[in-house]
Amino acid sequence: MSRPETIICDIDGVIFMHHGDITQQHLIKPVVLPGVIKTFQTWDLKGCALILITGRRESTRAHTERQLAEAGIIYDTLVMGVTGGRRVLINDGKADKTISTTYSLQVERNVGL
Repeated sequence: MSRPETIICDIDGVIFMHHGDITQQHLIKPVVLPGVIKTFQTWDLKGCALILITGRRESTRAHTERQLAEAGIIYDTLVMGVTGGRRVLINDGKADKTISTTYSLQVERNVGL
């Protein structure tokens, strides 16, 4: 029996429309991108752990959490201050090598899920 997945998802450009200036994202009424709500609901029903990441500063946490709540975005963990540079996920593999434990997906900005 397989365990639920852990989904790590960026906020701006994947969940909400990215307006080009990360320092202002928390001040703009967010636009939820197509397919996001349905995809998050599906992940939630599957029992996935939902980790959101953002380049927004920690000082904008309250605004960001309010935006997510008002948009109906469900999640387990919110990681703030993740820089806009390259993001690298390092994970160990299963000892028997029967399944891959790590996947990476890069989506086009502002397209949705």
